[in-house]
Amino acid sequence: MLDSFLTFINQHTPDLKRQPTLLAVSGGIDSVVMAHLFHNLGLPAVIAHCNFGLRGEDSDGDEAFVRDLAAGYNFSFFVTRPDVKSFAKSASVSTQMAARELRYEWFGKVRQESGCQWIATAHHANDSLETLLLNLARGTGLAGLTGIAPINGNLIRPLLYSNRGEVSRYAAENDIRWREDRTNETDDYHRNKIRHHVIPVLTELNPSLETTFNTSSERLRAANSLLDEHLEKWKAQIIRQEAGVTRIPIASILGETELAYRLWIILQDFGFQYNQVRGILTALEGMPGKLFSSATYTLLVDRDHLILKTSSEISNSEELIIERPDTTLDWHGAKLTLRIVEEGGVIPFDTTTIAVDQDSLTFPLTLRKWRKGDTFQPFGMGGKHKKVSDLLIDNKIDRFEKERIGVLVNGDGEIVWVVGVRADERFKLTASTRRILRVLFYRE
Repeated sequence: MLDSFLTFINQHTPDLKRQPTLLAVSGGIDSVVMAHLFHNLGLPAVIAHCNFGLRGEDSDGDEAFVRDLAAGYNFSFFVTRPDVKSFAKSASVSTQMAARELRYEWFGKVRQESGCQWIATAHHANDSLETLLLNLARGTGLAGLTGIAPINGNLIRPLLYSNRGEVSRYAAENDIRWREDRTNETDDYHRNKIRHHVIPVLTELNPSLETTFNTSSERLRAANSLLDEHLEKWKAQIIRQEAGVTRIPIASILGETELAYRLWIILQDFGFQYNQVRGILTALEGMPGKLFSSATYTLLVDRDHLILKTSSEISNSEELIIERPDTTLDWHGAKLTLRIVEEGGVIPFDTTTIAVDQDSLTFPLTLRKWRKGDTFQPFGMGGKHKKVSDLLIDNKIDRFEKERIGVLVNGDGEIVWVVGVRADERFKLTASTRRILRVLFYRE
């Protein structure tokens, strides 16, 4: 037990003597043994205990026991008593999940306040094995097969190289007392069912189950790390972010090995589930325009790209009023700027800038989202009318981008500019133009 503890420290945290460690101590055998090891080795530490009050007098007894333990070891003691049931109800999560979230959030605060470098929890090899089996039962990716990580941010698990039997023997040899949690003996929780009924059967097949699992999990963790490194480089090469929209060129992913897994690796960051990936791949084979949604994002299968954007949209009724020609407006992550051009000034012409005859305008102008039925006279078409919807189709503007297209409307209701696409013929500069207004649209 001591050897495996020292092995962990030497491999992962050789600096434990330099700065105190926050020990998460419940009062159970595992965390009490961890505290004993830190004390016996002269490692600086503080003890933190969460009293959720879920077991009445037993919970208060646990707190008193851990308080005395900290005093006996001359470790500073911190305690919290959160209302876990109220939090669980407000967050719509189970009591167990609520307790976990509250516990780790509080540990993080205490770590900073007490000047600790690490938060140590007393998870051991059996806990890690139980986590793997739970993940398998629920469905998991490669990362879920690696069990509990030795280090995760500021969290360390210094007992991870020991199993439950070794912890029990160490406690007996050192005459260590602890508190029993009677809920561990029931089958009320999934983890307990695995501990009581599944692992004993597996141990009959392999008496060295925990050791075998530790070795396998280390290999899987290394393989997962290498795979992540490779896929992150691949993602960086193909994903394009522009103006709040993510684009994935379809040509860059077709033909790749294990395409479904690769695509899921990208899309899970946007809240998509693995079972949605098959439908997206089917849509790639001739269903442009199909939409898929996660809780926060919408994915469009376009002709050449997979396009992702947040699910919020610009309202059809939203309008911005422009009272005067010297104005800058914010428009959903972009800016529209109107400036009077001084005589002799240079005017660049591109899709983001137009120059119009200011005297042909009637203020106030309006900036709004284009609407079905909008028509205008596109510049260069000799005064012919065209639907804005047809213009967007002709310019191969994708469905998502269409949702963000605005129109600048004159005071008399005529469209001055389909913003970023085409200006109207009626407001162009002529030989008789005396005052020029420059309109610039750009995304930040």
